[in-house]
Amino acid sequence: MKVGVLSDTHGLLRPEVISILEGCDYILHAGDFDREAVLERLEDIAPVYAVRGNNDFGRWASHLPRQLTVTLGGVQFFMTHNKMDVSRKLGDTQVVVFGHSHQYFQQTADGRLWFNPGSCGYPRFGGGLSMAVMFLSEGQVDRIEKIVLQEEKKRGWS
Repeated sequence: MKVGVLSDTHGLLRPEVISILEGCDYILHAGDFDREAVLERLEDIAPVYAVRGNNDFGRWASHLPRQLTVTLGGVQFFMTHNKMDVSRKLGDTQVVVFGHSHQYFQQTADGRLWFNPGSCGYPRFGGGLSMAVMFLSEGQVDRIEKIVLQEEKKRGWS
C-alpha cells in the first residue's frame, strides 16, 4: 500500500505534488490547507484522512478533527497538526503524523515513528519544501520515501 503524506500546503497544491499523489492509495494531510479547494482536489485523487491546522478556518474546515486515529494496511496512525497536541494516550499507535513546523522530521522513539513530512506549500522557517510517500505492508511501514520539492524562482526580483 502506498500512502502520500503531506502537510502545510497553505492554499497551494503544486503540479509535482499532484503527480506524486496520483499513484497513492490514500493521502494523509496534517493540516493547514488554508483553502477548501486544496482538500477537494486531494479528495479527487485518493481517499484523504486529514486534521485541521491552525490556519484552517470557516465552515468548510469545521468538520476536520483536531486529532485523528486511522488504520491503513494494518498500521495505526495518530494525526494532529501541532506536535504539542499529541495525545498522551497513544495505545497501539505505530506512527504519529504531525505538521506545523514546516520541517521534515523522522524519528523512532519507544518503538513508535514520529513523522512530519514538512511543508509542500511555501517554505518557511528556513526549511525547504518536502512531502513523503510511505509504503505499508503486513502491518508495518516498509519504507519511507522523502520527496524534496524544488521551489519555484521568484519572478520580478533578482
